[in-house]
Amino acid sequence: MSEVMEREDQEQQETAPTPQEAEAPKRASFKEKWKGMPKKKRRRIVRWTVILLILLALAALAYKLLGGKGGEGESQVITDVVQYGAITSTVEGSGLTRAKSSETITLTTAGTVMDVLVSEGDIVTAGTPLFTIDSPAAETAVQKARSNVEGYEKQLSTAEKDIAGLNLSAGYPGKLMETVTLNPGDTISKGQKVAVLADDTRMRLEQYYSYAYAGDLYAGQTVQVSIPALMASVPGTVEAVHMVSRITPEGSKLFSAEIILQNEGALSAEMAASATVTVGGETVYPYEPGKLEYYRTGDLLSTVSGTVISSSLVDYLQVSAGQVLVQIDGEESESELFTIQQNLETAREELETAEKNLTNCSAVAPIDGMVIGLTIQPGDEIAANTAIVTISDTSVITVSANVDERNISYIKPGMMVNLDQWGTPSFGTVETVSMSSTVNNGVATYPITISADNSEGTIQVNSYISYTLTASENDNCLVLPIQCVRTVSTEDGEMATVVYVGGGRPDNALENVMVDEEIPDGFWAVPVEIGIQDNYNVEIKSGVEEGTEVFTQIQSMNYWG
Repeated sequence: MSEVMEREDQEQQETAPTPQEAEAPKRASFKEKWKGMPKKKRRRIVRWTVILLILLALAALAYKLLGGKGGEGESQVITDVVQYGAITSTVEGSGLTRAKSSETITLTTAGTVMDVLVSEGDIVTAGTPLFTIDSPAAETAVQKARSNVEGYEKQLSTAEKDIAGLNLSAGYPGKLMETVTLNPGDTISKGQKVAVLADDTRMRLEQYYSYAYAGDLYAGQTVQVSIPALMASVPGTVEAVHMVSRITPEGSKLFSAEIILQNEGALSAEMAASATVTVGGETVYPYEPGKLEYYRTGDLLSTVSGTVISSSLVDYLQVSAGQVLVQIDGEESESELFTIQQNLETAREELETAEKNLTNCSAVAPIDGMVIGLTIQPGDEIAANTAIVTISDTSVITVSANVDERNISYIKPGMMVNLDQWGTPSFGTVETVSMSSTVNNGVATYPITISADNSEGTIQVNSYISYTLTASENDNCLVLPIQCVRTVSTEDGEMATVVYVGGGRPDNALENVMVDEEIPDGFWAVPVEIGIQDNYNVEIKSGVEEGTEVFTQIQSMNYWG
């Protein structure tokens, strides 16, 4: 740089004017001066001009690259005014169109295609034959499933009868004999004999008579029974006549008759007795006396296993039909009953599935609609669990959409929806609104279903479609830009929605709120209730009035000094 300055001083000395030139008038024009200027001086002026222009260009470039931050800046407070206006909140998106009603026929067993009666794309009505498939495995599956159901039904019937034995009771009136001693807490096993129950309300007597009186004795006939031990005669009734052939030592041929006597309590087994009957005025006697027997006798058995709760078994105790004799805690039997019930339910479901599968071997259209996905041909071998065909009712389509938490409360079934698929407009309605949300990135969304009429087939099924619906709107409400509204933390830890109002401190202003930004002096946090909002504005339902000035943001103003 010093060399340049020395060179310029030398040039100035070389070009200095003579005394005569200095005394000359100085009124020449710039052009004349420039022409009269020595060449070295003109070159120096041009050089400095170029340097100055380069420096200015570099400064401008630096200012542009640095975003105008090269100088000291000022800030400007931006505000807005609460005013009346209109606001509309819309929900937009796209979803996959689906047939509202669709049925797929699947064969769960292997088989051979015999006939195919429709083609893909055909419009069919419910009941239209579709195809026939030969599947022996399907028939076998039905037979096996039906057998399983019948088996579990029998087990259930038996278990229900057994479980009734938790209260072991007398099946008929009579007298207990050969009882066992059971105490509370004792273990009892299924099938264990606890007593003999003899029905002594009636007595049975078997008598033999000569074939000479065959036909003279018959069921229902009244006879007289002599009881020597009681020295009494009581009436009896012939219950049955058996034309057996008993031969006596004397060579007589005899038949038998069963006599029933009512027991008032004085008769007992093993008593000797004889029954006579009058035939044609003549008394007919039996070949020999017989012995009285109880009308019926049976063992009293436990039908469950468990623990004895209580027992009233006593020899010779007279009991009535249904009288509880032993109470049992049968937890194991109840568990067994539950298991059988579950197995029966499963077996019935398997039978239903097997029968449906067999029916599908000669399938008909389950609903009105279009044949979709049919690819079988006669002779094809179909593997098990193969979906054969789908029938879809495309006259009505549905679209699944999602609405965020801000607008879901405004969405109601029946609301109109604008639809657009590849430039073709249509209309739909909100069909369902779910209250089960999904949270993603801190935003909760709720699924809704949109349905639309497609009877003319203008909407392509299984393709995407755009939807727009007005979630809410207000034609005359107080509005502010969204950035005017802030969420702050109050001194008690609660969250509040506020706007910062300019001017004097309002009565409802909040104290000591915390916000993550600089708020200029003279603005006060006032709680507000907000309503619907769009992409730019938000409805102010309460808290401030029309014309109120509120703080929006601080805008920095940078310049070069």
